[in-house]
Amino acid sequence: MDNGMENMLDMYLFETNSLLEQLDEVLLDAEKADTFTSDSVNEIFRIMHTIKGSSAMMEFSSLMTIAHRIEDLFFFIRENTIDSIDEEHKKELFNLMFFSTDMLRAEVEKLENNEPLTSNVDSFVEKVNSFLNKISNKTDDSTHSADDKEQQDHEKSENAYAELPDDGSKAFLKVTFDEGCGMENLRAFMLVTSVKDIYENLTFYPPDVETNPATAAVIIEKGFLLGFDTKQTLEAALDIVKNSGNVQSYEILIPPEAEKQEKETAIQQESETVTQQHIDAAPVQKVQAPAQNAQASQNTNNTNVTHVGANKQSLISVNLSKLDKLMMLMGELVITESMVTSSPELQGLKLDNFTKSARQLRKLTDDLQDTVMSIRMIPVAGAFQKMNRIVRDMSKSLNKDVRLTIIGEDTEVDKTIVDSIGDPIMHMVRNSMDHGIEETVEERIKAGKNPQGEIILSAEHTGSEVIITIQDDGKGADPAKILEKARRNGILTKPESEYSQKEILALLMAPGFSTNEQVTEYSGRGVGMDVVKKNIEKVAGTVTITSELGKGMCTTMKIPLTMAIVDGMEVSVGKSIFTIPISDIQQSFKITPEEIIYDAQGQEIVKRMDNFYPVIRVHRLYNIETEITNLEDGILVWVGEGDKSYCLFVDELLGEQQVVVKPLPSYLNAYNIKKSGIGGCTILGDGNISIILDTTTLHHTTSGYAY
Repeated sequence: MDNGMENMLDMYLFETNSLLEQLDEVLLDAEKADTFTSDSVNEIFRIMHTIKGSSAMMEFSSLMTIAHRIEDLFFFIRENTIDSIDEEHKKELFNLMFFSTDMLRAEVEKLENNEPLTSNVDSFVEKVNSFLNKISNKTDDSTHSADDKEQQDHEKSENAYAELPDDGSKAFLKVTFDEGCGMENLRAFMLVTSVKDIYENLTFYPPDVETNPATAAVIIEKGFLLGFDTKQTLEAALDIVKNSGNVQSYEILIPPEAEKQEKETAIQQESETVTQQHIDAAPVQKVQAPAQNAQASQNTNNTNVTHVGANKQSLISVNLSKLDKLMMLMGELVITESMVTSSPELQGLKLDNFTKSARQLRKLTDDLQDTVMSIRMIPVAGAFQKMNRIVRDMSKSLNKDVRLTIIGEDTEVDKTIVDSIGDPIMHMVRNSMDHGIEETVEERIKAGKNPQGEIILSAEHTGSEVIITIQDDGKGADPAKILEKARRNGILTKPESEYSQKEILALLMAPGFSTNEQVTEYSGRGVGMDVVKKNIEKVAGTVTITSELGKGMCTTMKIPLTMAIVDGMEVSVGKSIFTIPISDIQQSFKITPEEIIYDAQGQEIVKRMDNFYPVIRVHRLYNIETEITNLEDGILVWVGEGDKSYCLFVDELLGEQQVVVKPLPSYLNAYNIKKSGIGGCTILGDGNISIILDTTTLHHTTSGYAY
């Protein structure tokens, strides 16, 4: 695939995914209102028309066919109003539409994964045609019960094909649609609507295709006839006919009188001079004029549309790889700026102008970094809104009445992080639906709760991180049941009586843990919250669970806004330099020998803010030689929070520095180095490498460490 086609495919995927998300929102809102408004019908018709056109251009036949059939369906609904469809058929329509969006999304995913598209969607086409027949039969019945005038009009439309109509048209186009495509009368009317954009005085037969479904049989038998005032006008409309869906063939028919007149004109033109030929060419230009005038008139009458189009030019779509490269260059710029201003050759020199320029450079670098990061920041609304569909589908499948409340959907996070949190959020919402919310309304009423369950999905900023919570008002987690399952799975590492509430809930994130006894569509296969934990830890985040039996459960995810550039504190241990993210540091302090406490195992503990925290000696952890081994001679850095807080013992603090997080070389993966408390590395101003400590992983690593 060349670059041009690859770029077109990227744009197609971006546009189609955006339209499908938009379609889901329209359908969910319509289902809540239990009906389609005229605006929603038009919106769905427009979305499907766009997907059909772009899919046809890219030659994705399955996507084009699916979108085309739904477009036909909503064209019929738009012309006959949704009120003509009864409640039972409305429910079937909603299910059919959600099924259609799932099919479209599945085909798009195949394109994204470079997999072949579905070759046969006939079963889907039959399903749509069957539904169209159901709702159109009602229209047929009302048509048959109309007065005799409509029947006479229908007979007249059939007899119109006995010979070409004498309506003044100089050229006719006979169109034949694909065999078995269905709803031929509506396809004919859509074709008329398209051609009228360039030629307003069009005539067509049968003339009542818009209101009379019975004309479909006439079109199948004799074709559909379009009348034009000149052959040139007909030829101008041919492109529209050729590009219309389900057109099997077409035939140009010229009435005998018009054909004779055309031949006489051709003979006369051959005998005229070259100058006269130029003069005679003017009528051809006149044929084009109506289209141009119509377009000019359309532009004049739709000034608001033009204005909206102008506004849209202020937004552009950029490939994520370009933003990644921009972020990488920004990181290199930060490193280079640090190298220049921290050069050892400048130490001890009094360079006032250089210092002033260096401060200005730092300010500009910071501003540029903020701008680059803001470009990558997108709202979490995209990931949140997808949960509406999951709650809707599971509510139907599990027969539970549940509403989803979304808070803080405008909260912005780095694009790569938004992509990473989609699956964890989906898993937790499913967990709340399947495990959390009570099975029956009677259970909720008996517990004094609202009959309708609620899941609250929220996001908020707190400094350098975003907090996402998934909370439900269901039955909560049963500690006894969790301990029992953990014991059966051999997960327990100490007597059950010694487990605290937090530790019991933490067992839910153990690999293969699931409290569901029966395998269902959504759970019970041992794919538990360990997947959520791993995915969140990949983006340097943390997951905590709180629950109260009978009240519900709340899962909290804390995720950094971005992982590319962080503010870090450089610390030294012997000749090594480590970087600790500023966001992880609670406090740094020196202590006296009297403040050191030893527990029963002889491990060093210090008291801070009325709590006791273990001390981890970094030089012992990584076997680093250092002259500073007494706690009172070095610095203690209090990191982490809650039950994962502890103090790191280092030689000294070197100062705060903005650092670029560099991934570790892939060959180090064989040594499982990421589980040793090392989150990455960075290049310092003097060119040396500093290890970035991952305080969360370090806490797990040192759980059996002899302090």
